[in-house]
Amino acid sequence: MIKTLHFEFGEIRVFKNFVVVVMKEGITVIPEYNDDLVAISNEYFKGRPFGYITYRKNSYAVDPMVYLKTSKIENLVAFAVVSGVGLKVSNIEIEKRFLKKPFKHFSNLDDAKDWVKEMIENASSK
Repeated sequence: MIKTLHFEFGEIRVFKNFVVVVMKEGITVIPEYNDDLVAISNEYFKGRPFGYITYRKNSYAVDPMVYLKTSKIENLVAFAVVSGVGLKVSNIEIEKRFLKKPFKHFSNLDDAKDWVKEMIENASSK
């Protein structure tokens, strides 16, 4: 891990080729939070592909409009959600409709990291 960044909405752990985000309990993720993600992409991943993993340990809401802004981050090549089953999974199906990037759900963090790394390798070889 390179660095852990703390924000009003949660924590972002920056790794070599991806970030792992843990949102705070009870928040609503809003499009304005993307400004921080854009800044991180420019500082840590400028000119190269990276992945985003949201580790949904806590319960929170997501404004689906956030994904319209996230889709505009050019070097973002993979978006993974790690969560349990049930209601969260049905929410993910709705969220997928708004994000114009590869988007996949996982039940554990290691599988999500493996998929994101594969997506980055594929993007890098193009």
